[in-house]
Amino acid sequence: MQKSFVNQLEHALVGTGNLLDWGTNTVTLALSVSDRRHRAQVTFIRHKTFKRAWEEVAHQLAETPHDSWVRIESVQGVQRLSRTDFEKQLAAVVRMNYWRRGVSFDAEFKTAMLEMEINGNACFRPVKAHKIGRNGAHAWVDYPRVEKYLKKRNGSVSPEIRTSAFVWTFTTAGIFTDGKVVYDLSTQNKYTTGMREITDFQIELAHSIDVGETFLRHQLREDGQFIYGYFPARQLVLKNYNMIRHFSSLYALMEAIEFTGRTEGYAQVKQALQWGIEHALLEKDGAAFINDKGEVKLGGQGMLMLALSKYQSLTGDATFAPVLEKVFKCVPAFIQPDGKLVHVLNPDLSVKNAFRIIYYEGEIVFGLTRLYELTKRPAVLKQIQSILDYMVAHNYGKYHDHWISYAVNEALHVFPNNRQYMAMGLKNAFGHLKFMEDRETAYPTLLELLDAAVKMIDLVRQSGNEDLLAQYDVIRLRRAWTYRAKYELLAGSFLPELAMYFYYPQKFIGGFHARHDNFRTRIDDCEHFLSGLINYYDYAYDRRQTSH
Repeated sequence: MQKSFVNQLEHALVGTGNLLDWGTNTVTLALSVSDRRHRAQVTFIRHKTFKRAWEEVAHQLAETPHDSWVRIESVQGVQRLSRTDFEKQLAAVVRMNYWRRGVSFDAEFKTAMLEMEINGNACFRPVKAHKIGRNGAHAWVDYPRVEKYLKKRNGSVSPEIRTSAFVWTFTTAGIFTDGKVVYDLSTQNKYTTGMREITDFQIELAHSIDVGETFLRHQLREDGQFIYGYFPARQLVLKNYNMIRHFSSLYALMEAIEFTGRTEGYAQVKQALQWGIEHALLEKDGAAFINDKGEVKLGGQGMLMLALSKYQSLTGDATFAPVLEKVFKCVPAFIQPDGKLVHVLNPDLSVKNAFRIIYYEGEIVFGLTRLYELTKRPAVLKQIQSILDYMVAHNYGKYHDHWISYAVNEALHVFPNNRQYMAMGLKNAFGHLKFMEDRETAYPTLLELLDAAVKMIDLVRQSGNEDLLAQYDVIRLRRAWTYRAKYELLAGSFLPELAMYFYYPQKFIGGFHARHDNFRTRIDDCEHFLSGLINYYDYAYDRRQTSH
């Protein structure tokens, strides 16, 4: 790096303040450098003065290529804990990977690890009985893994890692650069700490969608099947597959291609649609069903309709129109005489599960509505109305589901004055508002729900039915919408300042993760994040009239 740029980094770091630990009269800096292909090499530098510590940093940066990813942090707060107390505190953190402090097993920080290092190498592990979303992680330190990592990083391992009476936890403040822009790293929000401070959200959002489209498209193999996902901290590729997610991820990919304008991607989408049809389509009496490993799911029919309708509407290519016709004919097989929808059938179309998950009703209505908007067939319209009427009669607004929000919002374009549908959609959104405001994990379906709800509110206002909004705090929901959009981007994106601590960092740029599941990045994670962020951008910045 050029000296002038190194000086710029020094100035930025000094601006974060609190560089000197007055308790020990020392300055401790952590320098992380990645060439984008390998995990960051982390060096802790500890001296009596900042000047002396920075001299070592500057020396290393002088030999660092300018386009490297670089994080420079200063240790800000330090707390000594007995090993027992530390292990109790770690075990008390409910969610996996939500321990948000660095840890040192010695007072001189020779065995210190940044929180990002700990996560990137899966050094804290959950108990075997941990079930995500059901019970606590009760995490523990995987000392063999810590020792292996520190030996590789430092060249040797101190026995203090397992034997010292005390453990030192710490927080940091710092900066990140990709060689072009220098970002301050956040310290204010517990759940986005260590991620960049965003100064222009519109630009960051557009860039996130742009690289997100590239990432998801690159997960498609030549034959049209996706690489299903990864556990980046453990360097594992997921081997299972879900056909519903295959089609729903293609729908999100088409939204992203529409956003980026890289229309050459539609050829890959077509191949992937064909692959899914060839490997999962089951035909019975002129109707077509998606057979997902021996299960015929209502939601799968909705996602297939949604994806095929989206492809035809974007490209004008009617290749899959005959399949769409056959998929529509499958819907009656899921409807009982009283109008109730059955969720899962066996391949012989007998009932396997009357109920599986609430997503399915919204998915089928959303898919049917997009099919109607494409074909304008009265039979499709009648089917949509029948299902929606059943949902109204059975209070589906109580479920707070993003697919219901999508479905009702889309249906209001077809039934613009149906107050019952409006009331159900509003209840579905507003009854979940506090949860959406407070949820600490990245949760992209909450943003999707809010995207559709904000649009729905405006449709209600435009239709002259604003009295339906009187009981709700519309302004509060709109603020939650903007908050969740910014939160999802920072808490769920593989931005470089996070990705640099995982294997082959560049590979994951544009991906989205579930922190509490070993930073899992799966095609449906990308699907939900992309759909949520794209729909936010389009509505918040009115992409019809502005350029990104």
